[in-house]
Amino acid sequence: MNIGSGGILFTTENRLPLGRTVELSVNWPARLDGICPLQFVATGRVVRAEENRAAVRIERYEFKTRSANGYTNNAGAAVFSLPHHEQ
Repeated sequence: MNIGSGGILFTTENRLPLGRTVELSVNWPARLDGICPLQFVATGRVVRAEENRAAVRIERYEFKTRSANGYTNNAGAAVFSLPHHEQ
C-alpha cells in the first residue's frame, strides 16, 4: 500500500502479532541499467496491525537482481542497513 524511508504499510490476510519480525519482497518497478529487473527485500518488525493490514518498521533492506522468470539472483546484491532512531 505504501513504502517510505522508514517503513512499509501492506495488506494481510490475517492480523500479524505486534513485534513479529517479517521479511517482505517487492518486485521493484525500476530496472538496473534499464535492463535487469530488481527486487526490494526488507526485514523489520510489525509496529501496527489491523485485521487486514500491517505496518513494519524497516530494520534492513537490500536490492537484489532477478531474472526474467522471477527467480532472485543474490550475486551482486547490495545490502543497506538503516540507522536505528529512538522514538
